[in-house]
Amino acid sequence: MADPIEPSTSSSDPNSIPIPTAILHPRREPFEHGLLTIQKLIFNDPVQALTPLKQKFASPSTQRVDSAALAELLQISFDHSRLVLETLASVLHSESDPLVTALPDDVDSIGADLRDLILFLYIQSYKRLLPRSHKDSAAVADVWPSMSAFDGYLSALSPLQLVRSNSRRYMPSQADEEAHQLSYLQKHLANILSLLSEHVEGESEESLVLTMEGFEHLGFLIQFGDKGSGGVPLSQAAPFFANSDPDMPAAPVPVSQVHDWLLQTIASSLESITEKVSAKENGSPSGSDQDIAMADASPSSAKASPSARSPCFVEGVSKSSYVKQASDLKSSSVKVINCHDSTIYILAPLRYAIIYGCSDATIVLGAVGKAVRVEHCERVHVIIAAKRVCIANCRECVFFLGVNQRPLFVGDNHKLQVAPYNTYYSQLEEHLTEVGIVSTINRWDEALSISVIDPHDSLSHPAGVSDAQSESATCLDPDQLTNFLIPNWFENESTGSTKDNPFPLPDAYMTSQQRNQKNLSEIKQMLREAPLEENWKRELSSALHVYFKDWLYGKSIISIFFVKFIFTFPYVVVFIIVYSRL
Repeated sequence: MADPIEPSTSSSDPNSIPIPTAILHPRREPFEHGLLTIQKLIFNDPVQALTPLKQKFASPSTQRVDSAALAELLQISFDHSRLVLETLASVLHSESDPLVTALPDDVDSIGADLRDLILFLYIQSYKRLLPRSHKDSAAVADVWPSMSAFDGYLSALSPLQLVRSNSRRYMPSQADEEAHQLSYLQKHLANILSLLSEHVEGESEESLVLTMEGFEHLGFLIQFGDKGSGGVPLSQAAPFFANSDPDMPAAPVPVSQVHDWLLQTIASSLESITEKVSAKENGSPSGSDQDIAMADASPSSAKASPSARSPCFVEGVSKSSYVKQASDLKSSSVKVINCHDSTIYILAPLRYAIIYGCSDATIVLGAVGKAVRVEHCERVHVIIAAKRVCIANCRECVFFLGVNQRPLFVGDNHKLQVAPYNTYYSQLEEHLTEVGIVSTINRWDEALSISVIDPHDSLSHPAGVSDAQSESATCLDPDQLTNFLIPNWFENESTGSTKDNPFPLPDAYMTSQQRNQKNLSEIKQMLREAPLEENWKRELSSALHVYFKDWLYGKSIISIFFVKFIFTFPYVVVFIIVYSRL
């Protein structure tokens, strides 16, 4: 990649520029949910690649770029162009942007704001921070080899390796990631500002200026304080735009002045973040992880909630059930990390969710209005109602989806299955409405697969595999779909109106459900009419319940055979049980 533009020098004394007392934070959402593995979007020289886009749509009458124009200019497919717009909409900082509120059929025509699109495309060159290496690499290797025929050429961190580490200290902390993202923005700041700037005709010096509106679009990447996008507008934190008359347009500011001020602000914030990280690594009480916005799953590691911008962590749950409702959460984002052999219920309206490094678990997410990312999971059943979902580097998982956009599959996936959404809880429909999910639209079976290699990680990959397409998912057999029943733990507190799955089932799955329901009704009728003593009837009913529950959780091949046998030969089963009692 070409080196960033050299910083401009301002004629003013930089020491005279006041630095805000609030720490500057990178917005996590573009970096966590906004990076696409489309090779044509990874530019060696972003300024050179994006300048034609800026020039073509810079006039006031064409400030928005639709799917067709974007596909033509970047030489990408229409599907990929649509994916760019949908992904950008999911990570925008302004909820009032027409792209955020657009109906699915209107996304292509509404298009993206030029400046937001430029920033989105620029950060596609970002490289994520790698997990820290495990101290006992030999112990990890004997659990899961780093290379195998099954893994192919991409196996950075498997769920079983996470089990061995059993700690998030081997993963980058939120503070580590923030520092990494701020350093990236610091390095590329001059380039970014040049793409947002305007040229003043007839000026020989400092001819590039930035308007207040252009400066506000930096809110896509950065924010002050802990209130996220709902806080003070970015321009009000800048000395050159603060207290501007709302009835009069603020005068444009030389880019060099904006650059100098932001560099100092970023440097000050990086110093503060580094001090916290160092204090934490040295074991200082003041260095506790300030990113935890909800008590960890383990009672022994509960921590206070410092801010609304931090995600809630559900971490390390093993061999148990874990339930959270909306009233339990202090944030609109959730991260489920390193959970195994468990059932996790997050029954709440959310904006973002990440599921990482889980295995042999069932995870139910309520309603996620922006985006869900599932990564490095193994033998997990995930039930999701969301606007969009991205699945990366997963193995032998089943996804029960109620999604308004096409599911995205990237990375080194193996033996995945998708199925329509299959559950409900009493407040589900209210939560869907709150976050903007349309239950009449479900694109669960329209998977979109792109590159198997993630250009945003810092791993080196073998030559010649960059264009390989990620393995997609197969559709679950309709006869294997069952309704997942969520226990009503909070019956006295429940005020919701949802009585059934709000996502309509496709015909094949509905027919299978009706057939199974009919078989079950026949069995119940047969039990009622069978000449059995009451205690035998209770024993048979109990046995059926136990095996059917076991089948729902997919734990036993024998139980699957047993339930199918019941549906096929119900009278034989009754005979066997009666005979066994004689």
